[in-house]
Amino acid sequence: MKRLEGNVTIITGGGKGIGYGLAQAFAAEGSNLVITGRTESRLKAAKEKLEKEYKVQVLPVTADGADENAIKNVVAKTIEHFGKIDTLINNAQVSKSGLPLVEHTKEDFDLAINSGLYAAFFYMRECFPYLKESKGSVINFASGAGLFGKLGQSSYAAAKEGIRGMSRVAAAEWGPDGVRVNVVCPLAMTESLMEWKENYPELYAKTIQGIPLGHFADPKEDIGKVCVFLASDDASYVTGETITLQGGSGLRP
Repeated sequence: MKRLEGNVTIITGGGKGIGYGLAQAFAAEGSNLVITGRTESRLKAAKEKLEKEYKVQVLPVTADGADENAIKNVVAKTIEHFGKIDTLINNAQVSKSGLPLVEHTKEDFDLAINSGLYAAFFYMRECFPYLKESKGSVINFASGAGLFGKLGQSSYAAAKEGIRGMSRVAAAEWGPDGVRVNVVCPLAMTESLMEWKENYPELYAKTIQGIPLGHFADPKEDIGKVCVFLASDDASYVTGETITLQGGSGLRP
């Protein structure tokens, strides 16, 4: 039997990049999916591919993470369609990466906080009653940008560290209800990173030198499978943790 057979997993940003890799990994283990994002056509294309390959049900719902009412709609549609929520994965994030702190405007900073920190907050708050019923879990995505102070990532790092802090509090508050909350900090190969590799091959090669395992993670195989573990009964005693999936480049005490 598959590890997540019949489960229901919400994945924000599930139509591309890391989010789509997560969707593949969870579908491969039998979980039905709700994938969200801002582009309807991309979500519908992802739905078709996932349902065809993995024979699970996929509900695509367009939503902007900064829109509280849109998130309430995602949760309402999830319950209307599936009747439960087992796992929430807050993956989506927008930011002005590469922009130095002193060049940020308030609007630039708001972009990261609204699409990341507020989105995670809204989704967690709205999903909690159903996660409590299922004894489910939350997996929030943070970043080495916040852990290690990456240049040009001030607003992004602020949003991600806010998510980490909120996750630890939620793990403490929700533990008695059987709801687990963990954080993953990935370093994965995505469509955007492929473009960056092609445009800046020397910088890419230099970056790879700082990764002991010598490559970026595969969203499905390397990131997705760890998240499947965190969502499964095998991780029933794991909560409040931050897991760095960075090929050894995220070494920390």
